[in-house]
Amino acid sequence: MKYIDEFRDPQLAAGLARAIAREARAQRDYAFMEFCGGHTHAISRYGVTDLLPANLRMIHGPGCPVCVLPIGRIDMAIDLALARPEVILCTYGDCLRVPASAGLSLHKAKAQGADVRMVYSAADALALAQREPGREVVFFAIGFETTTPPTAVLIRQAQALQLDNFSVICNHVLTPPAIDALLSTAAQGAGDAPRLDGILGPAHVSTVIGSAPYEFVAERHHTPVVIAGFEPLDVMQAILMLVRQVNEGRSAVENEFTRAVSRDGNRKAQALMAEVFEPREAFEWRGLGSLPRSALRIRPAYARWDAEAKFGLEDRPVADHKACECAAILRGARRPTDCALFATACTPQTPLGACMVSSEGACAAHFTYGRFRDSVAQAPGGTSTAATA
Repeated sequence: MKYIDEFRDPQLAAGLARAIAREARAQRDYAFMEFCGGHTHAISRYGVTDLLPANLRMIHGPGCPVCVLPIGRIDMAIDLALARPEVILCTYGDCLRVPASAGLSLHKAKAQGADVRMVYSAADALALAQREPGREVVFFAIGFETTTPPTAVLIRQAQALQLDNFSVICNHVLTPPAIDALLSTAAQGAGDAPRLDGILGPAHVSTVIGSAPYEFVAERHHTPVVIAGFEPLDVMQAILMLVRQVNEGRSAVENEFTRAVSRDGNRKAQALMAEVFEPREAFEWRGLGSLPRSALRIRPAYARWDAEAKFGLEDRPVADHKACECAAILRGARRPTDCALFATACTPQTPLGACMVSSEGACAAHFTYGRFRDSVAQAPGGTSTAATA
């Protein structure tokens, strides 16, 4: 408890807020993207933006794996579960509610007779396959580099056990290619990409891959990166470090989260990932389009446990809901409150877009912690939809 209190101390937060306000130059604006959905959640939960100067804006990024997963991948899992009664499809809770085609979701497919089950860990899916030898258990794996090693362990265990009734639909995606795509688009002035002065680097991902993979951001894109922990004081310290880099004209990768992240990361986890997975040539991201070598697939040596190969699954592109702004929110071009559906037709209870499903999604964080309500209440007639960044 003492550890938690140290990172949420109001006096330390006030001191950091004063330092940021003092060092943020009045004659310029600062635009920093928190790539990770965990940071988006922390910033909304603790009201970090209320402590920042008006000329410093935090922009939400695509760092929620549930949010960036395109509809076609959900459809693939739904089609399999509905077409094959012998299949038990397992995945994490948030995935069950992501809207898919034809008004379906995995949860609604379950109501139509598909055997879809929530698991709390990847190991639960493997244990289920051992308990149900007469069924095909398919694990719908999702996540950035943080959750990839457990899936690799799962596949290796299935191989060791020669468990032929278990397989994986691999949806694991990679952080650096997404950051590269965002900054490349912004540099080209293409589309609606926002200008970014710095990146708040993800915490849990970086414990696995380390800080070295972000060095191209500083070298090629001349953009500062500061890796930050998830506590509010971590975030504020990292923002101060970004302000200082911008003011000094520097572009470097700095590590605020030194208590958990090193330059090289977790070499054992990296080796495990490299043994079981290889990069896909390209992968579709909601909001970012098809990005080269931005996701992983199961290597041929482990093809027996690759559900896409085992069941001949096809990945078909599917357009998002026309009125939903999730895609633009994920690339930082819109705020949750810019969407006409936000907090009206689309809520955490009735999500129309993926950003409202996951607790790490920008829309869910804004809704849950009321980041939009003060601006609405203060507006004439209570009709404003101004965001609080």
